[in-house]
Amino acid sequence: MTMAFMGPPLTRFLRWAALIVGCLAVPLPVTAQDAWVENLRIHASPEKTRLVLDVNGPLEHTLFVLENPLRLVIDLPESRLRKATRQQKRGQASLKNTAIKKIRFSSEKLKDLRVVLDLAEPVKPRSFLLKPVAQYGDRLVIDLFPKQVAVAQPSIVPSSQPLRDIIIAIDPGHGGDDPGAIGPSKTYEKHVVFAIAQSLAAIINREPGFKAVLTRTGDYYVAHRQRTALARKNQADVFISIHADAWKTPSASGASVFAISQRGATSETAKWLAEKENRADLIGGVGSVSLDDKDDVLAGVLLDLSMTASLSSSLEMGSEVVKAIARINKMHKRSVEQASFIVLKSPDIPSILVETGFISNPGEAKKLRTKKHQVKMANAIFEGVYAYFRKQPPEATFFAKRIESEPTMTDYRIKSGDTLSEIAQRYRVSQRAIKTANSLKNDRLRVGQVLKIPGRS
Repeated sequence: MTMAFMGPPLTRFLRWAALIVGCLAVPLPVTAQDAWVENLRIHASPEKTRLVLDVNGPLEHTLFVLENPLRLVIDLPESRLRKATRQQKRGQASLKNTAIKKIRFSSEKLKDLRVVLDLAEPVKPRSFLLKPVAQYGDRLVIDLFPKQVAVAQPSIVPSSQPLRDIIIAIDPGHGGDDPGAIGPSKTYEKHVVFAIAQSLAAIINREPGFKAVLTRTGDYYVAHRQRTALARKNQADVFISIHADAWKTPSASGASVFAISQRGATSETAKWLAEKENRADLIGGVGSVSLDDKDDVLAGVLLDLSMTASLSSSLEMGSEVVKAIARINKMHKRSVEQASFIVLKSPDIPSILVETGFISNPGEAKKLRTKKHQVKMANAIFEGVYAYFRKQPPEATFFAKRIESEPTMTDYRIKSGDTLSEIAQRYRVSQRAIKTANSLKNDRLRVGQVLKIPGRS
């Protein structure tokens, strides 16, 4: 009887049972016991210290602050730290300018991992998990905000906060192995636009309350996304990309000003929403609100609002620049054009692209090579940007404070012998402010002409 029972029917039953159990067992979710911290990274910024733990999947965690001495404790149940990460210098070299003095780990013999941050100052911690995106896997992110700064209201400027300069990011197009367009007499676009950008930066830096930042400071190539990233890193108020156009025939001529198209703005919003790593980089257009812990719906709404506001400001600034350039140069189009240039696709910084002329046109190429015309073009660009900021100066800037304190316009009738420089000195205002207020193309005045004199600037 026993031998009959152990025959083929039982073997077949066991095989089927094993197959069923195997199907039920695959796939199994990652358990806490399988959790590993693969790497640890630290990033410092003016508003917070960010600690990123690269992990092999979603994991549980708790954190709490202890005093005397001040420290933050992060507990990761049934988690382990990779030996290479434990044996490295624990990021001590990267702790400069952060809220962290030292990082310590619990013993590798314990089944639970504890990370202890010895703090240099009181902080308000915030933690969240990020899903895999691009080259990054799962991450546990811990942000340490200075305790005295309100995290929820970063756009409110304390009355004691020092005033700042208006930051203008200037982007000379092309560079390095990318010469851009090449005109007659081997006129390289990359050289022309860099010269104009340098002149523009010098003009901006001479104007009190303004500061220029160049995306490249020599003849080398910078990727399009990196150009806007540099502007964002420097917390620029506006972004100006400078180019020199080209066409298949030499007859095309005139300068142009571009802003991003609505279609391009919409596609870029979608791209930023999809590339969730970018959410931590958004610093300007939505009141310095990070999107990294927002759900898709809220992040999409905030990005859409930011891009809409940025596009509106770009068009306003572009219109002022068109008017200023039209006083010294022929325009290819007398209004702001719109296109999906990659370099303009920043959702938080008003951005324009200035085509200073057609380098493929022999006459314009000759002008663009001269220092005199390069300076005139740079002056015109800044005249437009200056006029834009007079209408809507950024909060907490020296320029905004100056505009607020200005009295109403004063009328002055030109007399024989008057010069613009003498009038500016008499009223203690800049010549630029008078020219902007009166849309003057040059310094020439006529007897009997009535000038609007703005307040002190």
